[in-house]
Amino acid sequence: MALKVLFIGGTGIISSACAELAVRRGVDLTVLNRGGTSSKRPLPEGVRQLTADVRDTAAVREALRGREFDVAVDFVAFTPEHVAADVETFRGRVGQYWFVSSASAYQKPVGHLPITESTPLSNPFWRYSRDKTACEDLLLRAHREEGFPAAVVRPSHTYDRTSVPTTDGGWTVVERMRRGAPVVVHGDGTSLWVLTHHSDFAKGFVPLLGEAAVTGGAVHVTSDEALTWDAVHRTLARAAGVEDPHLVHVPSDAIAREDPERGASLLGDKAHSVLFDNTKVKRLVPGFAATTTFAAGAREIVEHHDAHPELRRVDPEADARHDRLAARWG
Repeated sequence: MALKVLFIGGTGIISSACAELAVRRGVDLTVLNRGGTSSKRPLPEGVRQLTADVRDTAAVREALRGREFDVAVDFVAFTPEHVAADVETFRGRVGQYWFVSSASAYQKPVGHLPITESTPLSNPFWRYSRDKTACEDLLLRAHREEGFPAAVVRPSHTYDRTSVPTTDGGWTVVERMRRGAPVVVHGDGTSLWVLTHHSDFAKGFVPLLGEAAVTGGAVHVTSDEALTWDAVHRTLARAAGVEDPHLVHVPSDAIAREDPERGASLLGDKAHSVLFDNTKVKRLVPGFAATTTFAAGAREIVEHHDAHPELRRVDPEADARHDRLAARWG
């Protein structure tokens, strides 16, 4: 019998790759989301689609009426309220429930590298990360107290061809490099960062669906490649045909003062060096390895954007922010 799996979401960066691989592996996949089709990341053929607003608990339960699954995965739960609703919805209905958390929840500043699944979850800088931690706490308490079959996966910075992994502006940064304009890089550009192609995440995660050994615990799935932020930008530049981009280093707290919202994710995540120990997922999924280097991923990103001019949008606010900071610190 094929594994019966429900994805809540299904067309995001992470979930789209997982849906594609799950179908290739013979999973009987149902996706629940708001409906319609995604031109960016269409669902693969053979997926059953249920329609409901995932924030409307009554609508979700009506859409799922009479259905049971071996595994449910919520890719779009971000707060304890979202997860508490899932516990009520899936209690007694699934054999395993996966919460997609975030590696940003790990201790910042990081006390010790590499990061393992036992690294404390403590991020005083970023509400998003604290909410993910609170979600994990709620789920693991439900597992301890009532046997709710919860499991947690923690992706790090995961990207696909539609996303440009910079700290401010996305494609705007590539356009600035192409026209020779300065591009702001936080700190001195030497902190280490890990970027994971979404297909590599899927290779580690999809085989874990239904794996009883991970119920009640957590696992992260990331690449083993670590690059400095200068190297990330230079790799993007080379993919875009720019050999010597004009990088300007600006202290992270100065960037945070300029844009507090982006500053929270910077001070709470990207400004800190990270390295991940993937021993656990490699033990659970023999042969797992992230094989897409960022050099290959950057070429994919640029080729995709160049083939779709409508995606090459410049964010005027980010553009002006780079100009202001570069003028002050360049």
